[in-house]
Amino acid sequence: MEDHISVTSLIIVLVAAFLTPILLKRFHLHFLPVVVAEIIVGLIIGQSGFNLIEPNEWLDILSTLGFIFLMFLSGLEIDFSIFKSGKRKKLMNGKPEPHRFGVAVIIFIFILVLSYLISLALSLAGLVGNAFFMTLVISTISLGIVVPTLKESELMRSTIGQIILLVAVIADLVTMILLAVFVSFYEKGGNMWLLLLLFVAGIGLYFLGKFFKNQTFFETLSTGTVQIGMRAVFTLIMILVGLSESLGAENILGAFLAGVLVSLLSPNKEMVQQLDSFGYGFLIPIFFVMIGVELDVWGLFSNPSVVLLIPLLFLGLLLSKLIPVVVLKKWYDWRTVAGSGFLLTSTLSLVIAAAKIGERIGVIDGEMASSLILLAIIACIFTPVLFKQFFPIAENAEEKKRLKIIGANQITMPLTKEFAEEGYEVYLYHARPNHSGELPGSPDFTVEKLESYAIEELQSHGVFDSEVLVISTNDDELNTNIALEAADSEIENIITKVEAPTNQAMLKEKGINVFSTIFSSRAMMKAMIASPYIADIFATREEGLMEVPLTNQEFHGMKLRDFPFFGDTIIVRIYRGNESIIPHGDTELQLEDRLIVTGNHENISELEYLLE
Repeated sequence: MEDHISVTSLIIVLVAAFLTPILLKRFHLHFLPVVVAEIIVGLIIGQSGFNLIEPNEWLDILSTLGFIFLMFLSGLEIDFSIFKSGKRKKLMNGKPEPHRFGVAVIIFIFILVLSYLISLALSLAGLVGNAFFMTLVISTISLGIVVPTLKESELMRSTIGQIILLVAVIADLVTMILLAVFVSFYEKGGNMWLLLLLFVAGIGLYFLGKFFKNQTFFETLSTGTVQIGMRAVFTLIMILVGLSESLGAENILGAFLAGVLVSLLSPNKEMVQQLDSFGYGFLIPIFFVMIGVELDVWGLFSNPSVVLLIPLLFLGLLLSKLIPVVVLKKWYDWRTVAGSGFLLTSTLSLVIAAAKIGERIGVIDGEMASSLILLAIIACIFTPVLFKQFFPIAENAEEKKRLKIIGANQITMPLTKEFAEEGYEVYLYHARPNHSGELPGSPDFTVEKLESYAIEELQSHGVFDSEVLVISTNDDELNTNIALEAADSEIENIITKVEAPTNQAMLKEKGINVFSTIFSSRAMMKAMIASPYIADIFATREEGLMEVPLTNQEFHGMKLRDFPFFGDTIIVRIYRGNESIIPHGDTELQLEDRLIVTGNHENISELEYLLE
């Protein structure tokens, strides 16, 4: 009978986790994070609602594994390349760009100090017991909320987006380490110095992983049923979790450290997606649903002190983030500053972790632990909404490069859509006086119909106000004339379709890039006959050759073998002035080098961002 009950409870939890995102989509509850919705569903089916779940060993094990995997993915989310300053630019408002890392550190220090002062005030008022523990709770920031919110708002690559992300990353790292140190001091028999053994072991495993990653035989074991990379990741998690518990630390510290190490080893995107799919598709939803199942909301609100404490803690969360971000006022307007503070107030996984650990070691009771979890839920529901209400997203989004294309045909139409999806601001211009139909539009790019391709008509539509201009009508002479007119404008890159060799030579002398469909097709056919594998680089849709300029002073003089990130990109050639260099491990990069690379678009974009 006991087995039947355990299976029934597990099935109910799994079905609840399965239905949650479907219900969010069906009822258009986009403002609500999925993990928060899972906790709310847990409340409905748990002891605060219909009490359908009977806790048992199966659910305990799966919930614990979900918690461990959540901490692992929190560590994996940290992209250490954002700690590099890169080239300083001007903001869209004309002000010089702030030093991202320096400003983020200052903001977090203010957050930590203010969190301690708020915790001390709550402790003196008799509302909380340990001020240092509550400091860690108030100063936490949820990467799991910040990252998707920035991505959705297209702010990830903008300066303000990077500052917000850096603050969240620093908070994640520091509060996790301080929580581990606090537990070592607080628990009887705990030894903080044993934590050093854990980090030493982590460093050793990192170098071991780096060594094996560069071995050829390791790559041969990464496909089919072997999947050696995935096996290595799960082995690393269990080794560090087991070592953490053996040294008297929390298992989540080992899991978090495992995530950090995997992130430092720069795993390929496919592996990260697989880990995300496994975690957020199976184990983590069980953990969050069970959080709601075990939460007794009615019992909490029956206590008057809790009813007073939760609003005060929420106010403390807001003040601890809104006041420090005033530092940003030097560069940004008040709406941007306030919106940034609201997003940084979002907190979830680390508060839940702290609540569970605090209850286990006795620094807080079960009622306080439940109050903190409820506080995290409230913060995750309201702060992303407040961020979207206050933050001027359009004004701070990453400035897109403008691409304008003259002439709609079977070549330019697919390119227009692809470049729009890759973040370009795309305009397609066409003139069809004898054609009454309209070109298919798209929310990703603008289609403008012209009366003709006359220069005056193009100028009136601002066609020459662009970073990249592609001219691809069916008239050779027209393309040549438009390109020559465009050459007098400040356009970074002009590309035109011209078949006549005499016109091609003349346009190239003026720095205009020329392509010919006849010669290109002939060259591609010849390459496919003579060198099919090389030709495949150009023929496939997902990969191709791209030019990436090096303007980041930090990488000047660095050898390619020491470069921190290439992902799956390969450098085919380096152009330095008029010199063409075949790259190898000892090749030193120099400013203004132009790297010709191949790989998937996502990794090439990441490389571009790193080198800019």
